[in-house]
This record gives sequence, structure tokens and C-alpha cells, in this order.
Amino acid sequence: MPSATTSSPLPRTSPPGPRAVLDRWPLTAFFVLAFGLSWLAWAPYVLSRNGTGLLEFSFPSLLGTSQLLGVLPGAYLGPVTAALVVTALTEGRPGLRAWRGRLLRFRVGWRWYLGVGVGVPVSILAATFVLPGAWAAVRPVGALLLLAYLPMLALQLVTTALAEEPGWRDFALPRLQDRLGAVPGTVVLGLLWGAWHLPLFLTEWGGRDVGWTQPLLFVAACVPLSLVMTWVFNRTGQSVPLVMLLHAGINSTYSLLWPAVFPALDHDRDTLVVQLVATTVATAVLLVATRGRLGAPPRPAPGAVLSPGPR
Repeated sequence: MPSATTSSPLPRTSPPGPRAVLDRWPLTAFFVLAFGLSWLAWAPYVLSRNGTGLLEFSFPSLLGTSQLLGVLPGAYLGPVTAALVVTALTEGRPGLRAWRGRLLRFRVGWRWYLGVGVGVPVSILAATFVLPGAWAAVRPVGALLLLAYLPMLALQLVTTALAEEPGWRDFALPRLQDRLGAVPGTVVLGLLWGAWHLPLFLTEWGGRDVGWTQPLLFVAACVPLSLVMTWVFNRTGQSVPLVMLLHAGINSTYSLLWPAVFPALDHDRDTLVVQLVATTVATAVLLVATRGRLGAPPRPAPGAVLSPGPR
């Protein structure tokens, strides 16, 4: 006869399904999906003659560059798709409405549009003068070049900025800020955002004669730039369009204005140094001015009881 103390066997537990994993680790799922989709889509470009040359074909040029066909599809496929899928599966319609609301938050004071639109190219060009030989290399900017800046800005808005910011800043940043705080969360985001670009340094996107220093400089520069973006994002009521304008302004300045103003400088190397210097100085000022909060609301103390807001 079995002992009265004999216990019944414990029920077997099945491993959590994909939905449970998403619910528990939405940020991890987002980054894995964003990296995986983009890197998979970029693989043909990296392996082609536009990259490592392991495959005997080249991507055709469009508007004078192979990047529109080689890079842009993977950029669109990664962060945006990952943000959309993870939000829909973990938060449903309320999460999608919040995500879309930040993405369409255009109603911000005109001073922000003016400050970001003008301040970005001016600060980049001004920061370039820290480089040796910059004063001797400077050339005046013509009116036609300034007029061409606006179409370039519009192109960058609907390509690079729209491909990336609905994922990095619209989805990941609010969650990282809530979990880690504004500065630590942004540092994590900046490092991952920079690392996402690394395969492209094996292609024409990365420029010529790329060594190990350029990818490291790029990733390092993404951290203070992300801190500036976080301040803009928080101070504008989480407006993704303003962050997109900042991102597009940086790309447009380096693509069009900077090479014309400083034709004798090394575009591939010197722009990374300029970016790191300009954003580090801006970040230092913002961290002091905001006491390290970067415009984010104060985080509740552990165990604090939050009063319900207006319904």
C-alpha cells in the first residue's frame, strides 16, 4: 500500500509560445526582429560587387547611387516592420494608436521646426572648424546649392528617416526610458542603433578603405546623437516628425552641403569626427541644462502609488 505522504507527480509545463515570449520581452523581440530582417535583406548587397564582391553581380544605380536599391529595402523592412509587428501582437489597437499618434505628431511649435531645420546644418558646419586645415579648405556656398538642400531634405525624410525612426524612437525609446531612465535607456538605444549599421561598412555605403576605426567611430557617435534626439523627442511631446527632421537634416548636410563647403577634407573619416564632436558638445550642454533628465518626466519612486489620470 502506498504511503499516505506520497505526492502526485507535478504536471508537465510546456515551453512558452511565441506570443508569450513577445509579451514578456517585447524590446528584445523588437531588436532581434529589426536586426534580423534588415541584415537578411542587406546580405545580397553586402555580397555583391557593391560590397565584398563574393557574388558576381552589382546593384544598379538610381539617382546616382546603388544605395537606394541596395540599402533602403532592408532599412524599411527592419525597424518599421519590427515595431509594427511587436506593437500589434503585444498591445493591439491601443498600442498601434499610440505608436501612430507619435508618428503623426506634427503639431509642434514653429520654433522647433526652425531650430532643428536651421540649427542642424549650421552646427555641423561650425563644428567642422575644429579639424586641422578646415579654415583653409572652406569654400562659399552658392544659392543653387542652398536651393537643392530642400529637395535633398525631403528625400531623406521619406527614405532614411521614415525607414528608421518609427522603430528606434517611436517604439524603442519610450520603453527604454520607462525601464532604464532617459540617459541609460538612450545609451543602450544609441549603441544598438549604431551596431545595426555595421554590415553596411562592408559596402559602398561605408565609403572607401574602411578600417576598424570608422565603424567604432560611427557607433560611438550614435550615442551622443541619440541623447540629443531624446531631448528633442521629450521636449516636443514625443514628436517623431521632429526627430525625423533632425535625422534627415544630418544626412542632407553631410550628403550635399558639407562636401561643397569643405571639398579638400576627407568625407568618410572627417564627417564621423565632426559628428562625434558636435553631438558630444550638444549633449554635454543638454545634460547640464536638464540635470540629466533630457526633458523626460520624473520616474516614479519604487513602490509609489500612481493616481489614476483623467479618463
